[in-house]
Amino acid sequence: MPRPTPPTPAPPPDGYRTELVRSIELLPDGLWEQLAPPDDPIWARPVLLAMERGRIGPDGYAYLILHQGPEAVAVLPLCLFRGLRLDDVVGPRERRLLAPVRRLFPRLLRVPMLFCGHLLGQGRVLSRGQLPPEAVPPLLAAVLALARRERLGTVVFKDFAPAELAGLRPALTAAGFFFLPALPDTRLRLDRSSFEDYLEHLPAKPRRNARSKLRRAAAWPGLRTEVRTDFAELLPELLGLYRQVMDRADQTLDLLDASFFAAVHAADPAGRRLVACFEQDRLVAFLLCFFSGSGATGARIGLDYRIAHAAGLYHAVHHAAIRLAIDSGCRHIGFAQTAYQPKLELGCELVEQWYAMTHVRPLPRALLRRLLPPALAAARADALGPDHERYSHATR
Repeated sequence: MPRPTPPTPAPPPDGYRTELVRSIELLPDGLWEQLAPPDDPIWARPVLLAMERGRIGPDGYAYLILHQGPEAVAVLPLCLFRGLRLDDVVGPRERRLLAPVRRLFPRLLRVPMLFCGHLLGQGRVLSRGQLPPEAVPPLLAAVLALARRERLGTVVFKDFAPAELAGLRPALTAAGFFFLPALPDTRLRLDRSSFEDYLEHLPAKPRRNARSKLRRAAAWPGLRTEVRTDFAELLPELLGLYRQVMDRADQTLDLLDASFFAAVHAADPAGRRLVACFEQDRLVAFLLCFFSGSGATGARIGLDYRIAHAAGLYHAVHHAAIRLAIDSGCRHIGFAQTAYQPKLELGCELVEQWYAMTHVRPLPRALLRRLLPPALAAARADALGPDHERYSHATR
């Protein structure tokens, strides 16, 4: 006697279901381009592909697709860390306190984490507008189910702007997430007709400092700055200069490698440029820039600290990137979450960002709620420096 056919599972009450794929290349054709922000180049497909092809930190990537009926309506990128080094993502003060633990019990500092959002940029759920409230719980349930399945106890929605977080907040709160201020992003509005016009409209002191830095770079023997689309022969030097910067970094959640730079170079040159600074024929600084629509991003920097201060290399590559973005018709350029004082002097605004965080088990969740806020607040205050209090009051 034939077995009865099992009943077809009923669809979720609101018609939503989720699907998990392990590469951006496995998303439905055209979906990423339909949903990704057109003016935020860090969200361009080649950047995500370069992340997947490099060994920059995560042990794996995934993309959670939210379907409503037959239509894919949202995508949430995920990064899987099976043993994130806790002392690599806190500030220098906390790292000193953790140094004895690292020596005696290194395994205690390895934390399995699931990051939701973009590892190298501002977090968001990609969709055609804010998701309706009923769409968020199924998405969040799938995130937590993946965390449990992969044994990634800590779950973090990373670097979400308040507007991006607003529609998620009720469901996140109901699921036990708590919220912490993250390091702000930096963005420079480009509403001037030329680089000289940009300089003229800086406040008096930053304008004087900018012109002084430009003169310093111009006077350095043999120093020149170029914009390159083809930089294949520079890839080994890029990595060396980048590592000089990362060796001095307070936090190293991601660490770009040779395969990442090679994958970026292999991408469409229209979407990326290298601002390269040479002393004679020796590369001494670079800023890797991405372009999309009316937006630009100065994503990662490398500096030769042998002459970095004396020759003003940091400002040389940033000024060249600003000039390039203005000449390319961009309306804004973003920079990384580091070196806030120089970026404020360039005219950048600080863009408020937040973490939403939980643990899949109640006791670790309670410990995170108690221990993480003061540690992250201290690291944030160290990073912001003199502007910590001003920025904290401005964003409450």
